[in-house]
Amino acid sequence: MPVSRSPAVKPPTRRSPGMRTRSALRPRRPQTRPAELAELWSGGQTGADRAALDFARARGIPMGGWCPRGHRAEDGLIPPGYPLTETASDDYEERTRLNVRDCDATVIFSLSPGLTGGSRYTLEVAQSLGKPVLHLTAAGGVRAAAVRLREFLRWYRVRRLN
Repeated sequence: MPVSRSPAVKPPTRRSPGMRTRSALRPRRPQTRPAELAELWSGGQTGADRAALDFARARGIPMGGWCPRGHRAEDGLIPPGYPLTETASDDYEERTRLNVRDCDATVIFSLSPGLTGGSRYTLEVAQSLGKPVLHLTAAGGVRAAAVRLREFLRWYRVRRLN
C-alpha cells in the first residue's frame, strides 16, 4: 500500500525575533547559567600539569590532585608547594585514573593533534569512565583554543577541572 506524503514545508525565509538557529554539528548551549570553575586539579608532572597549578595559584583558584607516591615526576620530584595527595603506589597510571575519576572533566593540551603516552592514556581513561574530555592543540591557535575551552567548561558545568 503506497504511503501518502504531505508536501514539503519550506522553512521561513526571515528569522522571527527570538528564533534561534543551530548547526547540526554543534550541541545546543545550556539554558542555565554555567557553574563557576571552583578547582584545578593536576598530577603535577612537567609541562601543562604544573602550568595549570601555577595558573591556579596566581589567580587564587583552589588546586589539588593526585600524584605518585614519593611525589615522583618525569624530571625527579614534584617541587614542594603543590598541594597534591600521594597515591598508594608510585604508578603514574594510578595517579591519572584518580585525577580523571575525581574531576568533572579533563582537558588535554598538546603540541600536535596526535596523542601518545600519558596523554593518550588520559583520554582513554576519561572515555572509559564517561567523563567529558577536551583535547586542545597548538595547531588550532590560542584564541580558538580559549573559545573551545570556555564553551566546554560552560556546556559541562565544570567545577573541578583536571
